[in-house]
Amino acid sequence: MCCPTRTPPRTSGRKVSSVNALPPPARPAPVRSRSRYGRRALGIAAAALLCAGALAVPGTALADDAAPGPEQITNGDFAAGTAPWWWTPNASAAVTEGRLCVEVPGGTAEAWDVIVGQNDVPIVAGESYELSYTARSTVPLTVQTRVQEAVEPYGTVLATADPVGTEDTQVTRTFTASVDQPAASVQLQIGGGERATTFCLDDVSLRGGAEPPVYVPDTGSPVRVNQVGYLPQGVKSGTVVTDAEAPLTWTVKAGDGSTAATGTTVPQGEDASSRQRVHTFDFGGLTTPGDGYTVEIDGEVSEPFSIRGDLYDGLRSDALAYFYHNRSGIEIDADLVGEPYARPAGHIGVAPNKGDTDVPCKPGVCDYRLDVSGGWYDAGDHGKYVVNGGISVAQLMSTYERTLTADNAESAQLGDGALRVPERDNGVPDILDEARWEMDFLIKMQVPAGEPLAGMVHHKMHDAEWTGLPMKPHLDPQQRELHAPSTAATLNLAATAAQCARLYAPYDEDFADRCLRAAETAWDAAKRHPDVFADPNDGVGGGTYDDNDVSDEFYWAAAELFTTTGKDTYRQAVLSSDLHGDADAVFPAGGGLSWGATAGLGALTLATVPNNLTDGQLTGVRAMVTTAADRYAAQSRAQAYGLPYAPRGEDYVWGSNSQVLNNMVVLAVAHDLTGEAAYQDAVLRGADYLFGRNPLNQSYVTGYGARDSHNQHHRFWAHQYDSNLPNPAPGSVAGGPNRTAAGSGDPVAAEKLNGCAPAMCYIDDIGSWSTNEITVNWNAPLAFIASYLDDAGDGGQTTAARTCKVAYSSHPWSGGSTVSVRVENTGSSPVEPWALTWLLPGEQKLSHTWSAEFEQHGRTVSARPLAWNRTLAPGAAVDFGFNTSATGAAADPGTFKLNGRACATG
Repeated sequence: MCCPTRTPPRTSGRKVSSVNALPPPARPAPVRSRSRYGRRALGIAAAALLCAGALAVPGTALADDAAPGPEQITNGDFAAGTAPWWWTPNASAAVTEGRLCVEVPGGTAEAWDVIVGQNDVPIVAGESYELSYTARSTVPLTVQTRVQEAVEPYGTVLATADPVGTEDTQVTRTFTASVDQPAASVQLQIGGGERATTFCLDDVSLRGGAEPPVYVPDTGSPVRVNQVGYLPQGVKSGTVVTDAEAPLTWTVKAGDGSTAATGTTVPQGEDASSRQRVHTFDFGGLTTPGDGYTVEIDGEVSEPFSIRGDLYDGLRSDALAYFYHNRSGIEIDADLVGEPYARPAGHIGVAPNKGDTDVPCKPGVCDYRLDVSGGWYDAGDHGKYVVNGGISVAQLMSTYERTLTADNAESAQLGDGALRVPERDNGVPDILDEARWEMDFLIKMQVPAGEPLAGMVHHKMHDAEWTGLPMKPHLDPQQRELHAPSTAATLNLAATAAQCARLYAPYDEDFADRCLRAAETAWDAAKRHPDVFADPNDGVGGGTYDDNDVSDEFYWAAAELFTTTGKDTYRQAVLSSDLHGDADAVFPAGGGLSWGATAGLGALTLATVPNNLTDGQLTGVRAMVTTAADRYAAQSRAQAYGLPYAPRGEDYVWGSNSQVLNNMVVLAVAHDLTGEAAYQDAVLRGADYLFGRNPLNQSYVTGYGARDSHNQHHRFWAHQYDSNLPNPAPGSVAGGPNRTAAGSGDPVAAEKLNGCAPAMCYIDDIGSWSTNEITVNWNAPLAFIASYLDDAGDGGQTTAARTCKVAYSSHPWSGGSTVSVRVENTGSSPVEPWALTWLLPGEQKLSHTWSAEFEQHGRTVSARPLAWNRTLAPGAAVDFGFNTSATGAAADPGTFKLNGRACATG
């Protein structure tokens, strides 16, 4: 007998048919986010009115020394027909040849759109259970196997994804209940497929007394190396897990089997992060390029690796393509990303989408609607969050801005036509095209003029309930909602839009002006409303990202606005901040940058981008960067696995890999500033950790290394749940070990990671959102570091020989200054035609110029030859100059680049 009509998703009451009580909506409970450094948990929200039906079960094998508990499932072998089983009203079911066979319709969106289940199953906290069943399906599918509460908050004690084929498939799952559930619901969620199928079920059993599950990860070889490889002139380190007390002999074998290098290991005792006894080894003397190298120690062989300068060229492109893949509001083109990853535009208002072009506020927040289309989907879900998008777009823009300020940074591979974006060949660097997609969205999140809190920025927008898994963006049927503005979000816009204003000026002055207006409007609004914080309880359908300390966001925004405009208001905001000059506060020891700790972004900008700080003030800012980098480099040298990350008490946080990467960003900038090899060595050892030199022998980046993560938590890249969907695209970094994963509400972590050592608390399973999610704000530092590493492989491991020298002198007068420039070719080859580029600090504007053709866009200045000085011969120099309209002496610019190569100054 079928149930009455389906109820809306937010309905929490139960309707009752004339025969049986209806099961309630089926969903795991959403778990609250953690503040500052945590990420949100992703539950699943849905509401389905279910039908009464029937099924039954035999016993199962339990532990030899355990007395089997009573059978918890009624009629699991269907001998008594269908009662007390139920199924959703869009399906039909009957017992056929002793099995319950369910006719599953095609074209459903989510797994729980079709469910067969049984309620009122008692579950006792601390008891271990074994759930088993046999199933087949005429079209292979993945069953979402659930044991959960039947009423809100729908907490789960078992949540797994189990493939079922056309032949009988035996599914057995053992779990230990974390909470009492006196009337749990056992559910097999079988919807979400495009094709109709017949799903047949038999021998369902659930018994207590099972042996508690013991998860032992497959770590492969005990010899741990960077599975991608090593730069020829870079450090080369590895780790071997062994109980040996004495040093062991290591041998590097080339691809042809010959011995390339040999030496002895250094015993390190027990590694606290993994509880493994380990030795380390170093083969930095091996510089011969090649592929297929391995390391052999005590009869064990590592995964293969390469030694090459171009190791990270593909990673730079892939890590940046991640953002195009995750764009909202645009079709993802197969010609750019490959057929498996192509998809229609999501959330553009085409059914079943409600769309992002006319989004209302969550009830009680506002009475207007906004077009907030575009932007990037934040993570595994379809939400768009300003504080996550803010740090992400800032780091993409900084990846580009580094090419303007760092001596050895390469711009061509980020330039127009170099990356996988649809806007390529438009005269704008491709990385800025990608960043603009997010910047445009962030500006749209600003509260309109005339409304309460005008100029503030909405904290986030996402589905009213948690987005289903798997779920293609264009099939998401839920209402999208704007959530309340926050000071943190407002300052994220102030900072990123200020950075946008200076970087886009050479390419689109109107957009640059729009960014600057948005930035200054946001700053003024934040000053008027300095303590509007995100609600820590606003966690239905999306993470809260609550943050009640925004001093770091004020510092970041002031730094970006001052660097762009030179205005004294922003200078004073920087210099008067309690954070200014405090390296420990700006770059915390456990992890210096995150969505909730953004002061370091401002410090990195002040340290690298020309501005009007005095020499002493600039020295102080750079000291903050190098002090933090010294700490991270020391951590890297001290640890058995070499990573520049050592949280107090080995407390690996949610998204620990992003903390490793962000510490690497600080180290990379310190290397750019000083040329000190120790900083780059620590960056390279951090890369080793991410690509396999770690306790799990796991490369955390999809497509890189022999043992790469490829089942990360994502709504569309969900091959583990649906074989018709792809695995995550190459260049997607997993969150990584999370010490508190087992207690976070993550059902996979709860089942398999109890008692794990901190650096072992990770599993490559799509259901483990607390260890295996992917996000824009984790891939952004990966993109920065990939670009840095690729530059290092191209010759930036040491300061490259300069083949030009620039003398720059500024002579102030009452209305500005007169500047003389001399550029000398110190190389051995002529430069024809030459072009010198640099960044002017503050608001300097060129007026009268001589002896060269000048262009100024915002702060970017270029000088090119006239007909008579087109060729710059070896040893020759050319002189030119200009006046500026800035009042008083102007600070010298940063890096000068002659035809893209950095020049010495003096």
